[in-house]
Amino acid sequence: MTRVEQAAKGLISDEVKYVADKEGVTPEHIRCGVADGSIVISRNKNHDVAPLALGGGTTIKINANIGTSSSKACVEDEIEKMKIAVEYGANAIMDLSTAGDTEKIREMILAQCAVNVGTVPLYEMALKARQQQKSVLDMGADELFEIIETHCRQGIDFLTLHCGVTQQSVRRFKEVDRLAGAASRGGTIMMEWIDKNRQENPLYEHYDRLLELLAEYDVAVSLGDGFRPGAIHDATDRVQIDELVILGELVKRARQKHVGVFVEGPGHVPLNQVVANMQIQKRLCENAPFYVLGPLVTDISPGYDHISAAIGGALAAMSGADFLCYVTPAEHLRLPTVDDVREGVVASRIAAHAADIARGNQKALAWDDELSRAKMNLDWDRMISLCIDPRKAREYRDSLPANQEELCSMCGEFCAIKRTREIKR
Repeated sequence: MTRVEQAAKGLISDEVKYVADKEGVTPEHIRCGVADGSIVISRNKNHDVAPLALGGGTTIKINANIGTSSSKACVEDEIEKMKIAVEYGANAIMDLSTAGDTEKIREMILAQCAVNVGTVPLYEMALKARQQQKSVLDMGADELFEIIETHCRQGIDFLTLHCGVTQQSVRRFKEVDRLAGAASRGGTIMMEWIDKNRQENPLYEHYDRLLELLAEYDVAVSLGDGFRPGAIHDATDRVQIDELVILGELVKRARQKHVGVFVEGPGHVPLNQVVANMQIQKRLCENAPFYVLGPLVTDISPGYDHISAAIGGALAAMSGADFLCYVTPAEHLRLPTVDDVREGVVASRIAAHAADIARGNQKALAWDDELSRAKMNLDWDRMISLCIDPRKAREYRDSLPANQEELCSMCGEFCAIKRTREIKR
């Protein structure tokens, strides 16, 4: 019996109690949300890790992507990135490896990762095709499902699967005059597969088979946005919305099979369309948790895309998004380094925390108030310990001369806090 089925029958599991305590809400609130699908708890029954709660008034969560590529396949580097991401507050890790022994890489990550782990099985299908010296377009449904089952059996907690890319939506995509096409690797693989084979997407055609497999391991499905726009010019067009309509139908079917389901979203979205995108998704997808990449609110920020994504992510999360996929400064440029990963996680956490405050989360508000009290007391050690990145704050503070330990070098003797305290006295 899956956790969704348990919740629908009125059962409050230890997992639900754990999530409720961590989120500061009642177990009944979590149970009801899991039962109606507005909350998803992600954890594979084969993975000994804390459950991850998304949606339904829970705190905004952060995902960090890692993984090897054909240009650089150093597993040790990716493990280090994973550890840094978790250390700096990532709630989940996605292994997007496309080179090396991917099954072994997943084993290593699962053995050392303290949070949820997600994957995109289509990437491995493309890798296996290359290893067999054939095209991914020649791979069949059974080969794809075998890969998906391997991921489930290993303990992967949630899978991004591009089930909404269909023959109909590919035809629509050809009709739309996009500036930058689609930005989803998995989505474009499936588009090309459909176009070449003149067959329906096996993930859509055999969706019930997929749901039965996911239910067996209690794995959540993240319905990938295969037509994710790669430029703000292309945001919120009819092909993006058409796919969202299909994903809404797939959400209903997943809930009928008692499988946890959430929905992925854009991407590149101009600031004035972010709120509308969140509202449309929640409406069309029956209030399912929403997982967004950024979104980036401008296309001119390579090198600073983590800032563009934090701006979009804060507004998106305030308006309904539940899960933010981080973006690093290296986005669009190269594979991120460990430092890029740290910067990306921190930027996304700031966005998520800002949204939690805007949504009235009392724990988030209390954190800010505590830091402000330390600031008013000129308690630098306490203030630094409460920063979202204490290490960086400490580095800046320690760069001051010894005779400026009480003040900061910005205000010096004109310190507004000291003057405020004098006025109060």
